[in-house]
Amino acid sequence: MKEQMKKQNFNEDISKLAQKNEYFRKVLLTTDLTQLVLMSIQPGEDIGEETHDGIDQILSIVSGAGAAMIEGESSHIKAGSVVVVPAGTKHNFVNTGKEPLKLYTVYAPPDHKDGTVHRTKADALTDPNEQHED
Repeated sequence: MKEQMKKQNFNEDISKLAQKNEYFRKVLLTTDLTQLVLMSIQPGEDIGEETHDGIDQILSIVSGAGAAMIEGESSHIKAGSVVVVPAGTKHNFVNTGKEPLKLYTVYAPPDHKDGTVHRTKADALTDPNEQHED
């Protein structure tokens, strides 16, 4: 039987937290069924093309501009944009602007180890706890 995680409450201004975040990836909260993550994508950088089998992802853009690449189709994203990526969908997000692309994302179920912090994309790519299926 899967060990249940301690129940956690979270009530914060997520937009302010995302704006202040300087890390490529920072896991804020992990429950049994969901995970809340902050991301800051530098100009010209991308998240990296990926597919999450069995994991839905919702991304909310707080500041900056970029492109959402979903199954090979590109669409513009900016502050206020929300993108839903169903499980099994190939996707990538690219910062096409001149400022960091700040966002928060929710995974269901969780995708990263609880407490994960990657200062840079390079840190994420070399983390043995991450699965890299491009």
